[in-house]
Amino acid sequence: MAKRIVKEIVEKLVEKLEYLLELGGTKKDIVFLVISGISLICSFFDLLPLPFDAAWAAILLCGVPIVLEAFIGLVTAFDIKADVLVSMALIASICIGEDFAAGEVAFIMQIGGLLEELTVAKARAGIEKLVHLTPRTARRQGPDGEEIIPAEQVRVGDLLRVLPGESIPVDGVIVSGQTSVNQAVMTGESLPVDKTVGDSVASGTVNQFGTFEMRAEKVGEDSSIQRMIRLVQSADAGKAKIVGLTDRWATWIVVIALVAAALTWLISGEIIRAVTILVVFCPCGLVLATPTAVMAAIGNATKHGFLVREGDALERLTSVRALAFDKTGTLTYGTPEVTEVVSISEDVSREELYELAVAAEQYSEHPLGKAIVHCWKQENEGEKESDEKQESSGTQENSGTQENSGPQENSGRQGNGGKREIPEAKNFAMLPGRGVLARVYGKEVWAGNGKLFAEKMCELPRELLEAAENRTCKGATVIFLGIDGKPAGFVVLADTVRPDSVRTIRELKELAVEPMLLTGDNEQAASAIAGELGIEKVWANCLPEDKLHHLQECQDQGRQVCMIGDGINDAPALKLAEVGIAMGGVGSDIAVDAADIALVDDEVKELPHLFALSRRMMVTIKCNLSFSMGLNFLAIILAITGILNPVVGALVHNAGSVVVIVHSAILLGWKRKEKLLGEKRKQKLDVSGEIR
Repeated sequence: MAKRIVKEIVEKLVEKLEYLLELGGTKKDIVFLVISGISLICSFFDLLPLPFDAAWAAILLCGVPIVLEAFIGLVTAFDIKADVLVSMALIASICIGEDFAAGEVAFIMQIGGLLEELTVAKARAGIEKLVHLTPRTARRQGPDGEEIIPAEQVRVGDLLRVLPGESIPVDGVIVSGQTSVNQAVMTGESLPVDKTVGDSVASGTVNQFGTFEMRAEKVGEDSSIQRMIRLVQSADAGKAKIVGLTDRWATWIVVIALVAAALTWLISGEIIRAVTILVVFCPCGLVLATPTAVMAAIGNATKHGFLVREGDALERLTSVRALAFDKTGTLTYGTPEVTEVVSISEDVSREELYELAVAAEQYSEHPLGKAIVHCWKQENEGEKESDEKQESSGTQENSGTQENSGPQENSGRQGNGGKREIPEAKNFAMLPGRGVLARVYGKEVWAGNGKLFAEKMCELPRELLEAAENRTCKGATVIFLGIDGKPAGFVVLADTVRPDSVRTIRELKELAVEPMLLTGDNEQAASAIAGELGIEKVWANCLPEDKLHHLQECQDQGRQVCMIGDGINDAPALKLAEVGIAMGGVGSDIAVDAADIALVDDEVKELPHLFALSRRMMVTIKCNLSFSMGLNFLAIILAITGILNPVVGALVHNAGSVVVIVHSAILLGWKRKEKLLGEKRKQKLDVSGEIR
């Protein structure tokens, strides 16, 4: 009974102490450190005529929290860490009147603790953002008409209606209507997928255009978006954090220090020597060795476009030997662009066919139609700027003496300033799942897929189909074009590779990091991109759980894998991976929150620098630790012989701490050797990125 009462009292006491220690947070710690630093300066130079040593401010503000934390660790779990030895040194120093030594040790330890705290990531809001993606309402069809109900009230078998722009509330099958669905939230695919009667749709995905009705099949916790939330939670729970190196060695440090101090006291009979040993053996340098190097490395990474969110992410990155890429938005831009226009008509040039396609698609709500118009406008703007530069250059060279020879021929209409305008399209009609129709320059223009031409009883030539298939097998999308009832050619759209992706993959291989591709895109698109970049290991058609499965397989084989992605569907994999890197610029907020590191400017070319930096950081940490331990043992020898007293001993290991900080600071300006050779290598690279 008495034992239980004592246990309850201790638990309540520990709870109160933990609450007091957490009050104020980081701001309080910084204020306490500033006050403590000033008090130590005043104590050392005897600046203030106080009835007590000014160092007591540092002892109370920095030392007391250390003693309390040591007490909590010993009482609750008999956890012997560095703060136990520091507490003994503090108390012993105070007992023999060495207040400055006690305050200085506490001050240095708290600086290390603050730096370590600043590198520890705060709680994430990623899962909350995933929850916000879950549709709140659904339009249920019943005998009395349509009613809007909370999404959680949808039952299996309910008939639902989904309007353009709405998120699909549950998993189900389309029973009427046609549309295109943006599935990026689930698969990461850059292009929307056409859906018609009988096709499955997933909760959380977005209906692009066209109203449709669906039959609910998976609702509530069984829906796709809820499964993804559970995947993120389970993956995050399974990621182990690295314990501080100082705490790993703390037990041995405490034992060695106590034995050395006890033997010295017994043999010499001088307690001041024993206290000096405890002071010089305080692991201040060890405490600073890791967080200062990590902070400097984080600063270096920031200058190269990385936001390191997890304090130990760079430490974990050193063990990574494989990097899994999500394709869309990571190695590629993630948006479809016109890569080719093919004309098979002798009467219509490529430029004219492109212009007719743009005119026909200008009112389209389909993302592919919008992409065609957007790319044409960009090319038009680029041509205009180029023409203006040439005109300006020509005017300067000829001093304005040449006569104007009149306007040049152009396939498009000219607006003010020479800018081509999109031709007017009449009788526009959008056919969901097939394409668009319009009349441009008096010609009837068709733009769509094979279904549109089959519906119009227009047979596509075999040569045209073969040419289109050659493009689609490489992951591109083809839109067929017809003029006045005859096939005229096609427009090719594809997700384009980032310019530095080839070089990045090559340099990662040089660092012994194997690149892999995990994507929700189809196999043709994935294989085409992988072949272009030189990636051998490819997994396509991946749902979030598939990406988790493949990463888990690699980890089960003993391989540490880093994952880089940009989509919401990448969040579970980013959590499970040894290190998760998110594309911060184009990526979703949820992907960024799930990751340990965010690539702010989306420049994948800096990834090799990040891997090399992490390895350099670990070398710096090991050098810091070796130096600190060596200095401590040297100081012990001097303390045993009586050469050092507690104050001088405190100054010695304080100097060691300064050396550690300066050595770590070198990381701030560190660059890869590859960077120095960058210009020379650039001259040897051709357009494809291969060395000549």
